[in-house]
Amino acid sequence: MQNELLKELEARGFINQVSDMDALNDALNSGTITAYWGTDPTGDSLHVGHVASLMLMRWFQKYGHRPITLVGGATVRIGDPSGRDKGRPMLTDEKIAENCAGLRKSIAKFIDFNDDQAIMVDNYDWMKGYGHLDFLAKFGADFTVSRMLSMESVKRRLDNGMTFLEFNYMTFQAVDFLELYQKHNCILQFCGADQWGNSVMGIELVRKKLGKEVFVLSTSLITDSKGEKIGKSAGNAVWVNEDKTSPYEYYQYFRNTPDDLVEKFLKIFTEIPLDEIARLSQMQGAELNQAKKVLAFAATEIAHGHDAAVAAEQASVALFGGGANMANVPSTEIEMSADMPILDFLCATGLFPSKSEARRMVEQGGIQINGEKIVDPKHVVVMSDEYMVQKGKKTFLKVIKK
Repeated sequence: MQNELLKELEARGFINQVSDMDALNDALNSGTITAYWGTDPTGDSLHVGHVASLMLMRWFQKYGHRPITLVGGATVRIGDPSGRDKGRPMLTDEKIAENCAGLRKSIAKFIDFNDDQAIMVDNYDWMKGYGHLDFLAKFGADFTVSRMLSMESVKRRLDNGMTFLEFNYMTFQAVDFLELYQKHNCILQFCGADQWGNSVMGIELVRKKLGKEVFVLSTSLITDSKGEKIGKSAGNAVWVNEDKTSPYEYYQYFRNTPDDLVEKFLKIFTEIPLDEIARLSQMQGAELNQAKKVLAFAATEIAHGHDAAVAAEQASVALFGGGANMANVPSTEIEMSADMPILDFLCATGLFPSKSEARRMVEQGGIQINGEKIVDPKHVVVMSDEYMVQKGKKTFLKVIKK
């Protein structure tokens, strides 16, 4: 009999690949199990690309199982080569600690850690105890070079100068699985589709060291409307932590979901029952906007709470429908003691990282200030107490003079 959790995950489109579906099904039917999902602290917040895995873990917990979330304080010092054509920059210990704190904040939005229902670990806690010779003596014979070279993540990098440092990444990830099995009886690893090769190495290591069977379940990667992977390295990230992406902007991201992705996103990013999703997905034309509003509210409520979702919804109505509280529109303060050139003004708001990007948007007619379109990059913004700035069609920012 198919396990109810697996039915839910399959119906919602979470399952991309499973190492042994029948055996995993039997394990889930036999009682509570423990599974883990990990991510490296390369930044100080998770983004929408990670949320599919977080929602998978959330469903896993809702069905009575115990999740472990891992931040890779050790593996970040190596750099995962999967899906990349160059090595990651090295981070300082201080930056890694700062990023780990940010990731813990992101994860806690989706997983309930009260009463030991879930745990969070850092692989640096066990990896820091190994010297190089110690690690090779204990694990070196468990990995063959031919097997490691067969991994897709390695093949893609060989012609681009993959370093010996990165080549070791999969061995560290395999040791993580072994460690979590031994300490917490963790028998399942969740991962993104691009992590499959690294993850199955953990299955092989547990089998070699302990003669036990563990499992891997991968999810499909979340892509944008152009089919590109959503991630900070791609420059299209929508962040989970509100200090990087406001609840309003998070809401607007889902509110502007392309029509052909609405059903998929409802299944993955919300907990709306499947029969209601089926009803919403049947909507066509202008009616489909209602489904997008439901998606945006539900996704924002999970990540930021009910009050933030209500405020984001009201701000959206204020900007696009009229009649709501404009106080909920995202705002920023800038230093302004006199009239300011438009490019300086736009950079001061944080909407653009450079004058060249601001100039390009102005010349393309993509900037409005208080409803007036600005097309001259030499325009001067007259000093005032407050401005409503519109960037493109969907980004609004209230700018307040300090």
